[in-house]
Amino acid sequence: MANLKELRVRIKSVASIAQITRAMEMVASMKMRKVQGKAQSFHPYTDEIRRMIDRIAGRVESTAELPLFAVREVKTTGIFLVTSDRGLCGSYNSNILLELRRLIESIQAKEPGRKLKFYVYGRKGYSWLTRRGFDVERFFAEPTLDKATFDSAKMVGAALVEAWQKGVVDEVRIFYSRFASMVKFIPTSVPFLPVAAMPAGATKDRSEFDLEFLMEPDANTVLNRLLPRYLETVVFDTMLQALTSEHSSRRMAMKTATDAAVRMNKQLKKVYNRARQENITKELLDIVGGASAVS
Repeated sequence: MANLKELRVRIKSVASIAQITRAMEMVASMKMRKVQGKAQSFHPYTDEIRRMIDRIAGRVESTAELPLFAVREVKTTGIFLVTSDRGLCGSYNSNILLELRRLIESIQAKEPGRKLKFYVYGRKGYSWLTRRGFDVERFFAEPTLDKATFDSAKMVGAALVEAWQKGVVDEVRIFYSRFASMVKFIPTSVPFLPVAAMPAGATKDRSEFDLEFLMEPDANTVLNRLLPRYLETVVFDTMLQALTSEHSSRRMAMKTATDAAVRMNKQLKKVYNRARQENITKELLDIVGGASAVS
């Protein structure tokens, strides 16, 4: 009977776990749909402002002062890493951190003297880097990625631009998970600073359908005013993509856990029913044996 009692406790525990994981799956699904809609509606704006930067940069004189376009010798690379604050999201963090390790090893193999400085959004990435002794220049703890707004992206963008302008880093890259589909999240590394757009003053093949437009006061002023907003937009788009990937990965992980708990519960019930039947059979045999002995 003790064996049956243990089985009943296990069945109850597994059923409780399945309820919890199913609830977490539903919560992750709701959050994912909300953030996915925001990311999908914001991404075209990011693409359009990037194309606008390309068009305006092609109309700026090559001698114009454009600080954010300046390329210098790279001695220190800054990496803005976006991970999750919480676990229970499958292989989301492990995949992006594995690719980050490969990127670090590749940089160190090519240029052993190059320094790396990290700017991190997400506690998982911060913990991973500090345990391995990497230089975390700044950790953005508040607000959390779930509650991040465009103001949060402005704060991050301003910190990265300030670090680049002061010479703390010579280039900045963004490392995050790009949302490709409900089941596919691609660890992605993109250049951030200096601005990876068309070099100022470069000529570009224009289509016959391209429109000529007037800019006031001039292309140089317009571009310098537009660049900070462009950088903030890129950061916010990155954060939305990473957050969508996180919620989608958590939904998949919780669904897998729920399915596994349901299968385990069915197997435990089979074992329980078999053990209960064996006990009943043994008791019947004892009764029959006792009756035979008396007669």
